[in-house]
Amino acid sequence: MPAIGVLTLELRIEHAHSLKDKRHVVKGLRERLRNRHNISIAEIDYHDLWQRSLIAAVTVSSDRLRAQQVLEAVEHDAASQVGGSLVNAQMEWIE
Repeated sequence: MPAIGVLTLELRIEHAHSLKDKRHVVKGLRERLRNRHNISIAEIDYHDLWQRSLIAAVTVSSDRLRAQQVLEAVEHDAASQVGGSLVNAQMEWIE
């Protein structure tokens, strides 16, 4: 049975002083995660706030275990790239 996993990452970018600063951080994170993990990723909320971002990463796999491994690797990679700016991560499954 195919599995669709969604990882939601909430960022608080304290050092951003403008939307341009925020976009620089978010774009770099999105590109790195997309390239390293072959996932779909997009900013889904807080578009007009310059110190917050909500990003969703999605993967589809033939089994749930593999999808979970991918999303856990994405979370780990995101945490290593943005450090304390990652304030929350939540994994969900679409059946």
